[in-house]
Amino acid sequence: MNITVPEQPTQTVADVWVDPRCPWAWIAARWLFAVEQVRSIEARFHVMSLSVLNEGREVPEKYRTAMREGWASVRVCIAAEQQHGPEALRKLYIAMATRIHQSRAGLGRDMILASLADVDLPGGLADAAETTDHDKALRESHHAGMNPVGSEVGTPVIHVPGSSGELIAFFGPVMSPAPRGEAAGRLWDGILALAGTDGFFELKRTRDRDARFD
Repeated sequence: MNITVPEQPTQTVADVWVDPRCPWAWIAARWLFAVEQVRSIEARFHVMSLSVLNEGREVPEKYRTAMREGWASVRVCIAAEQQHGPEALRKLYIAMATRIHQSRAGLGRDMILASLADVDLPGGLADAAETTDHDKALRESHHAGMNPVGSEVGTPVIHVPGSSGELIAFFGPVMSPAPRGEAAGRLWDGILALAGTDGFFELKRTRDRDARFD
């Protein structure tokens, strides 16, 4: 007796570049977690840095302070990825973003240590925050994500393979709050249709609400 096994859909890897301190990236990440439940995709996280992105730019003093403070978390994320792999980075990013944006824990060492403890990573990784030892790898990760989309955007940046194997890379989506269930899947489908269209660059409207983490 011959038994036909249904063909399983090929899983698409969506490579996502994030900085833990960006609330819009965290909302997009939460959306991708919902998309993983209704579409055959895997979100694979990488580190970009808003501090690297804005080096040499004229920004308000409040933002310059955030740029200085923002080095710590991305350095620790890169150290965690290098020493413990991409799954450790994903878990650490979730822990950091939850504490930063939902618990208002700030960007300092206490937040970093608590986030490492949340995901059973060594507390010694926090020491990476104060050194430049991982900055080369950080910049390489940053540019791997950002170069295909240019320097006029921030985070999140997502890369996915197109139907012919070409790279589809885009900034966003920026939204508040993140959709759930099949609504998340429909948004994913629509974004791929737009971003995969040759010559398509921008679709935008004025933001009329703050970041929400519903």
